[in-house]
Amino acid sequence: MRKWLPLLTVCLGTFMLLIDVTIVNVALPDLVTDLGASLSALQWVIDAYALSLAALLLGVGSIADIVGHRRMYIAGLGLFAVSSLLCGLAPGPGTLVAARAVQGVGAAAMFATTFALLNSSYTGRDRGTAYGVWGAVSGASSAIGPILGGLLTEGVSWRWIFFVNLPVSVIAIGLCLTALSDTHPPRRVRVDLGGIATFTGAAGALTYALIRANEDGWSDAVVWSLLAASAVLLAGFVAVEARVREPLFDLALLRDRRFVAVLLTGLLLTFAAFAAFTYSSIWLQSVLGMGPLGAGLTGIPLSVAAFAVSAGLGRILHERRPDRVISLGLLLIGLGALLVAALVHGSARWPALLPGFAVIGLGVGLVIPILGSVSMSFVPPQRGGMAAGAVNTARQLGYAIGIAVLGNVFAARAHAILAERDVPAAAQVAHTVAGGGSRQLLGASEPTARQALDGALHAASVGALQMTFVVAGTVGVVASLAVAYLMRPHGGGGGGGGAGSVPAQDHAAAIGPAATPATS
Repeated sequence: MRKWLPLLTVCLGTFMLLIDVTIVNVALPDLVTDLGASLSALQWVIDAYALSLAALLLGVGSIADIVGHRRMYIAGLGLFAVSSLLCGLAPGPGTLVAARAVQGVGAAAMFATTFALLNSSYTGRDRGTAYGVWGAVSGASSAIGPILGGLLTEGVSWRWIFFVNLPVSVIAIGLCLTALSDTHPPRRVRVDLGGIATFTGAAGALTYALIRANEDGWSDAVVWSLLAASAVLLAGFVAVEARVREPLFDLALLRDRRFVAVLLTGLLLTFAAFAAFTYSSIWLQSVLGMGPLGAGLTGIPLSVAAFAVSAGLGRILHERRPDRVISLGLLLIGLGALLVAALVHGSARWPALLPGFAVIGLGVGLVIPILGSVSMSFVPPQRGGMAAGAVNTARQLGYAIGIAVLGNVFAARAHAILAERDVPAAAQVAHTVAGGGSRQLLGASEPTARQALDGALHAASVGALQMTFVVAGTVGVVASLAVAYLMRPHGGGGGGGGAGSVPAQDHAAAIGPAATPATS
């Protein structure tokens, strides 16, 4: 059993950091009541964490390659614990948002080192088993987040969704000191500060532009200024990386279409599979009147399906063609989201979500474990933090962008339906619904108008939720087709691509020889 302690250590950190991406979703209505949070603040409670995590993963992963993966993982656990305490003690929305941003920094330090730590701890079929278990934990965490969040919010207080991280962090740090080791010594190279600054700025400007567009519309000049700034910073990042001797990200990897497909998978996986959960939670609580725990429990089919597929088939999947497994998983995610859209209708209740969520879970269970091991096959072991940082950056950016984009879709569709029903101030009401404030609208309305408004809000939220899952499902299906094309074997299946299975140590062999990184 001792040989699995490194896996347990890595899974504990992964479980915490991924749960905290979605655990606050079911607490949003309580934050409105308890802290007086606005729609903008609600968006930032989610996005401050996701943005900080996404923007810093690549830089932290590169630094971890220099200072040591184990050392960076321990530092991340410590910072995550302290910031979780600050989140739980936050007296207002501003403090909570700031603490969530710091929490994202600690999460980035953990997430950027997970693949490298697993790769250095296991080989052969044990590595396939480790990635399968890690994938099960990773895939189930985002769905378990709302369940645990609902249990704690309803049973104790929303503050305990953060306090619960403290004992887990202490246990994980203790395991780090006894079970983990760095197989590669620290490297004496300079940190690419220019690359970190430009990439972080580009990611931050892009996500903030999408959030602002959700609030003020796409005609806002600041939105387009931020998008332009993001493009300029991204171009600056490419220019910096092309000139430094030890780049934050090896641009040579982008010349391999298969690594591009891996990044695309990370980006669109979380967009299609998880971003819409925020708005289903709002529908369940603010419109149907469910409690936080009940809303969270609707995610059980996704969680169980993802865990069962990853844990049960991890070793087998590790030996199969990754292009086929990933493409099939993304297709299932897309079809599951479209199934949710088809089953949610005017009189629908919470059971309508369950079949689609289960299908999404099957897809998540297929994709996540194999995505990590494939990404590591493109780089030498000492650059594992860079590869993991790049892929996990794509995953977290996909979630942050998905929240913002689907928020726009939800609000726009709700606005259109409310306008058709001649609801006064339809645009403002739609944004309130998108932020989980339907109960406040009903409470403030006159008794004679309350029934009509209730019907309008229900119709608007159902229609908006349908459109949200249609967009998410379409993204999943398109991603499946794109990844199948990009990861197709060279020569129409010749060479290593024609085999039905591959050695567990080298997924890249299944799809042809990987590009040789310039730094290797």
